Amino acid sequence: MQAELDDLKNRLAEVDDVENAAALLEWDQLVMMPPGGAEGRADQTATLQKIAHEKLVAPEVGRLLDSLSRELRDRPAEDDDASLVRVAARRYERKRKIPAELVAEMYQATALGLQIWAEARAKNDFPHFLPALERIVDIKQRVAACFPETESPYDALLDDYEPGMLTHQVAAMFEELKGTLLPLVKAITARPPVDDSALRRDYPEARQLEFSLNIVRQFGYDFNRGRQDLAVHPFCTSFSTGDVRITTRVLRNYLPTCLMGSMHECGHALYDQGYPDRFRRSPLAYGASLGIHESQSRLWENLVGRSRGFWEFFYPLLQAAFPENLDAVDVDVFYRAINRVHPSYIRVEADEVTYNLHTLLRYEMEVALIEGRLAPKDAPEAWNAKYKTYFGQDVPEDRLGVLQDTHWGGGLIGYFPTYTIGNLVAAQFFAKAMADEPGLRDDFKQGEFGRLLGWLRQNVHAHGRKYLPADLVERVTGQPLSAKPYLAYLKQKFGELYRL
Repeated sequence: MQAELDDLKNRLAEVDDVENAAALLEWDQLVMMPPGGAEGRADQTATLQKIAHEKLVAPEVGRLLDSLSRELRDRPAEDDDASLVRVAARRYERKRKIPAELVAEMYQATALGLQIWAEARAKNDFPHFLPALERIVDIKQRVAACFPETESPYDALLDDYEPGMLTHQVAAMFEELKGTLLPLVKAITARPPVDDSALRRDYPEARQLEFSLNIVRQFGYDFNRGRQDLAVHPFCTSFSTGDVRITTRVLRNYLPTCLMGSMHECGHALYDQGYPDRFRRSPLAYGASLGIHESQSRLWENLVGRSRGFWEFFYPLLQAAFPENLDAVDVDVFYRAINRVHPSYIRVEADEVTYNLHTLLRYEMEVALIEGRLAPKDAPEAWNAKYKTYFGQDVPEDRLGVLQDTHWGGGLIGYFPTYTIGNLVAAQFFAKAMADEPGLRDDFKQGEFGRLLGWLRQNVHAHGRKYLPADLVERVTGQPLSAKPYLAYLKQKFGELYRL
């Protein structure tokens, strides 16, 4: 058995190497590559992803997985080798249903789509993006058709990001959230608006970046194994636990964009830097799902980075960095400003209460696109109508609407629900962490985050991708995934802030 296990591990390691090489090309495209390189990069990415796909679904890999699954079936779920075979077998069974030629076509289209999206967004020109979007939606529909057993074709795409989750479960999650969020938004907007003018003054970019680096360093992000760069749309990417990179963006006249974006991507990076070394070059050296990944970013951005204790420590340092803007602004005023609830066009700058309405809008659009109920050419009109329904405002331009996110240009259809799943999981994990480690919030007042990171390392990061996300949540918290901790957190925090 050991010889077969070693053979499988070597084959999976090669797949991991090729996929990470492709990921490095994508990072370069989004951060460094000149615009003229898009066509060549699309071909290079498609070739690498096709090679990785063919290596993964090779008949010998299937034979090894079949043999080892029988050999290891009696081992406990937490066993490393049993977990590796279980995770690899699930991935193999999924990937082998998709033809290699379709994989290559998909990555070629999305590599070009990213570049075209960036151009269209900069020019506020949806027709420029439309042919790329039509091609990507068509390809994703063909990928979904490789799984005819699904209840909805969207199930097949959702499973890429949230294994085991189904479209009807996502719909039920959003229905439960709407029952609390819509009345809460209505109650808050009926109160006097919060003054956030202190956030909208002139903040030099270099000082914003320096301050954001100090925060993520204090959180525990290891710059010996990472770096921060600028990108149109912030993201985190990992090529190994020794190379985990984050990006942010800076708006000179709106301070939270850089600060909160850096904290958000740092949460992703701390997860990726926290997998055990023994998982290196294997399918286990990844997050359990995108929802679990988002739980880490949302936890550090919101439950830590928007907390009162956090700003009791960091606000005097922020005042020292920007005395011309903040010397006369009290910490209470700043805390209320950084937590202001108001309808926003941009998802990544949305407050905690309205954020999930943004993901709901995108989720509903995606399901309609993949099920064929919405044509890509009609996406702007559909987007604007949904935004009016959920936020009560008209969208003035596509750059603030259907063109704002990179996801569709990159083919990440099925991703958006994971942001809301991440919000729920973040609150559930944080509640358990506070129960296990009383006084965590007092740590934040001292600029200490080691206990929280240590708890996450032990309870979440150490498992990598061993468990399905639903199983991991129950393993960590003792309860199934639930919206209740998240809704309780929102009602308590914003009830106090707005004196509801």
